[in-house]
Amino acid sequence: MSTAAYSALLVAVMSIVTILLRAAPFLVFKKKAPAYVMYLGQVLPAAIIGMLVVYCLKDTEPLAAPFGAPELIAGLLVVGLHAWKRKILLSVLAGTAAYMLLTQLVF
Repeated sequence: MSTAAYSALLVAVMSIVTILLRAAPFLVFKKKAPAYVMYLGQVLPAAIIGMLVVYCLKDTEPLAAPFGAPELIAGLLVVGLHAWKRKILLSVLAGTAAYMLLTQLVF
């Protein structure tokens, strides 16, 4: 099998698995989801965001230059933009761009 055919087959299989995994909850819970699934749907987004924040800040050294300034500025930008506009994509993209610009050009 050629490399291109193998790659195409790999992408096709991954696509099918992804679609099936996303459709599984709708197939399993046709009428109403159980209470624990509804509870997880309420608490997991905040827990995941918290875990991502911790993961992103784990290597920040507040006692060495630049003292976490790019992370702090970008984080405040994300929180401020989200509080102001309530647009998740705008907040995340602006924070990412600000962090990259700060680390590459300023600090």
